[in-house]
Amino acid sequence: MDYRRTLAELESQAVKWWPKALEAEVASQSAIQLLLATQDKFLSILKLSGNTPEQIFSVLEASGMPANLFLKHLVTLADYGGEAIQRLGREFTTIFPMDASGRHYFEYFRNGKSYRHTFAALPLKGLGNSKLYLDGVAIAKPVGLNPLYQDMTMLLLYAATSEQSHLAALEKCEIGMLLGDDAALDKYVREKYIHVSRITTGANTNTLGQIAQRYVADLLTQYLPSHYNITRNGKIPLRGYEKPDGMPFDVVISLNGKSVGVEVSFQVTTNSVIERKSGQADTRQQLMHQNGHKIAYVLDGAGNFQRSSAVGTICQFSDCTVAYSEAEMAVLADFIRETVA
Repeated sequence: MDYRRTLAELESQAVKWWPKALEAEVASQSAIQLLLATQDKFLSILKLSGNTPEQIFSVLEASGMPANLFLKHLVTLADYGGEAIQRLGREFTTIFPMDASGRHYFEYFRNGKSYRHTFAALPLKGLGNSKLYLDGVAIAKPVGLNPLYQDMTMLLLYAATSEQSHLAALEKCEIGMLLGDDAALDKYVREKYIHVSRITTGANTNTLGQIAQRYVADLLTQYLPSHYNITRNGKIPLRGYEKPDGMPFDVVISLNGKSVGVEVSFQVTTNSVIERKSGQADTRQQLMHQNGHKIAYVLDGAGNFQRSSAVGTICQFSDCTVAYSEAEMAVLADFIRETVA
């Protein structure tokens, strides 16, 4: 069987979008990346909103930042996640008092003054991340400011100073106290996001590229006999290669002194990584062949196929090229069994 494919042959097998099994993990990671990318804009909205408690709404609308993304920032800073929001929704009527008109409210303090926020949309049945479009997939869908987001924003900004804070675990909802103090806001937000970044992106397993590699390695482990050595982020020592510790590959499969180096690229949106892999493809294949090894690529994602020239070049200098599905991993496993024995 000829495992080398043309661009057209590869694209006919492509899935283009993340497999269902990985959607939740990828969405979660993508949401964090979105927060980190929009941190400066979020901070600028806070800095421009120090005159009155509700000035934040006019500034937010003028900024163009989606209300659900802004709320996601507040939820992250206050560590007020999905379970806490659901509990707030379930117990809302027992937590917050009601005024003479039958509307719930809470009182809070800012700069030594007392204020009241009367809820316009809460209580709401089924309150949670899905209703607020805060889940990983939904956060990418822009939602405009409405009374529900206004209610939640006021809670997340000021509820720590209310009498109800201990009843609904709102003690960390305090950032509104800093509005008007740019230096304090900078310190608070950036320190919080350093923590968020370390937790969510510090480990390799939490990057999209590593998620893609792990999926390939896990499936190869299922399809290949146990005596094959499968290593993620491995290296293959090569004569003629400038680095003595070896040429790096996303996944290395070895047996009896022979190896297959596998490069994995799955991009839903286009970026330059595929261009780098394309530029190196010819030289990498030559060195691998000179040392008795083979090179394979797992290429997929709608973004990669937008760069057809780069993908076509990789196909030309690959011993086996497959797309990103379980069936395609079985094809790659067949190639490995035939090549490394």
